[in-house]
Amino acid sequence: MQKQFNFLNSFGDVSKETFAKLQNISKFRKFEADIQVAEFGKVPSKIYLLTSGVMRAYITSESGKEHNKSFFFPMSFAGSLSALIKKVPSEIVYETITACKVYEIDYYKLQALCERDIEVNNLYSRILEQVFMRYEKRQLELISLDATQRYQKLKKDIPNIDVLVPQYHIASYLSITAVQLSRIRKKLKEL
Repeated sequence: MQKQFNFLNSFGDVSKETFAKLQNISKFRKFEADIQVAEFGKVPSKIYLLTSGVMRAYITSESGKEHNKSFFFPMSFAGSLSALIKKVPSEIVYETITACKVYEIDYYKLQALCERDIEVNNLYSRILEQVFMRYEKRQLELISLDATQRYQKLKKDIPNIDVLVPQYHIASYLSITAVQLSRIRKKLKEL
């Protein structure tokens, strides 16, 4: 629990009392690989604090092709935020890539706690700011970097990404084909 407490404190001072309140609306869960924790077309009610393993968020095109939106690694939050906020079916699937350990947080209990507790509300706001900045960074990378640069940036941010995540998922995240990724990797090895 100290790891989770320290993580939350990275967003600002969190008292032991506030941490205990958050624990009360959380449940520790273990998931095997390939489990959808937020399914397409279903209204979600949970967000997840990932403590071990790897998750992804993806959409499926009309042709059935999957497009990875995000990867999640230990000590990050995952969940279909837009669907949670609007209380509508999720358009994004959140799925475990590997076996994962998470704290499952009841989003609506969190919202109620935010209304009653300024410290929880402030923490929630700071976490949302980080989520937004991560999203904005990703959008800027997609429009300003070519595929090789996006792969190099991903490798810089997550040096062992090639071990943690299957290549076809990485290619999808980079908005390229697996063949293109293979060529990029080969070319970079030759340099």
